[in-house]
Amino acid sequence: MPAKKRKSPTSKTDRKVYSEFGTPNNSEAIARPEIDLPPQQQQLRIQASRKERGGKTVTVIRGFQLKTDTLKKLLKQLKNQCGTGGSIKDETLEIQGDRTQQILEILTKLGYKAKVSGG
Repeated sequence: MPAKKRKSPTSKTDRKVYSEFGTPNNSEAIARPEIDLPPQQQQLRIQASRKERGGKTVTVIRGFQLKTDTLKKLLKQLKNQCGTGGSIKDETLEIQGDRTQQILEILTKLGYKAKVSGG
């Protein structure tokens, strides 16, 4: 005789053990506020890095306080002017190759306060 399947009185989605912020769909409580400061009020750091990239050099730009849409537009502009690829990771821009001086010139022309950091 085949064994009968037991029905659970509650489904797996109904079983909540602990919730600190209320409903799981309440993303406003967890979301980070987006600040969009003008370029002259931002202090950026430009650094060439090889860490965890298989020996390939990437130029990392940190310190942005921009909305994600503005950051995407800036990334597209930098990629076009440098002629390389790039991406956004954790509110930092990564441009392929060692382009520290070229990016420094571009960002200062756009009005950003930028410095090259690291060796």
